[in-house]
Amino acid sequence: MGKTFADKVALVTGVGPGLGQGVALAFAREGASVVVCDVNEEALAATQKAVEAEGSACLALRCDVSDSLQVREMFDAMMARFGTLHILVNNAALTPNRAIDTERRNKLYSYNSTPVPRDTLGFTSEISDEEWHRCWGVNVHGVFYCTREALKVMQPQRYGRIVNIASIAGISSKSAHSPHYSATKGAVVAFTRSVAYEVAGANILVNAMAPGGVATPAFNAYLENIGEEARNRLWQGCPTGRFGTVEEYASTVLHLSGEHYMVGQVVSPNGGSTI
Repeated sequence: MGKTFADKVALVTGVGPGLGQGVALAFAREGASVVVCDVNEEALAATQKAVEAEGSACLALRCDVSDSLQVREMFDAMMARFGTLHILVNNAALTPNRAIDTERRNKLYSYNSTPVPRDTLGFTSEISDEEWHRCWGVNVHGVFYCTREALKVMQPQRYGRIVNIASIAGISSKSAHSPHYSATKGAVVAFTRSVAYEVAGANILVNAMAPGGVATPAFNAYLENIGEEARNRLWQGCPTGRFGTVEEYASTVLHLSGEHYMVGQVVSPNGGSTI
């Protein structure tokens, strides 16, 4: 049997350990030529090595997607190497993973699972201008910059697939501890639907995946550190009692990148967290 994406070129942004790397590897295993980018050069090199080990051609480029010039230069390099683009996965994002974010997350989880009087959690009033703008720079502006350049390639050829990685944070209150992150992912959802309507007539299908928790090495370490009681509190909000694996989420991205009839949809694999 042939590989599903043997004749395709796929660009995946944000390919550090976790979902981005997993998606790049999934494309490689299905025969695609893969372009990968990240700001972390060590992570970028590791992903390139892993993709090439699967037998696929790989172009690895350092790119800060919040910088439109760097995005244009990345696309120029991709076109010089492969001459086209069939699939764009906008995965690069800043996630709430600093010490203050962990503190806020733990506060929310405890509030959601402990019978205490209701009160404000005090998150939004503590968000700085720098936190807000930094998050929007990568999570929203970066999605726009990459999509704009991709469409310049996809529209003339009348073919393309764009998968924007949103989040359960953008469609629910599950990430109320990070209002700045939630706002950006909600924006990604709205942008997905608007662009999807615009370009569907040219056989360019744009959809989003809004994952729940991803069992990345970093998040597994977090779960280990918070202890059994806190973990059990967390699972009260997830019927499956676990987060999705990178491979499970990557399979959804591959489906949205293939041949189907989905336009402007937001698919949310989340273990039942938003039933």
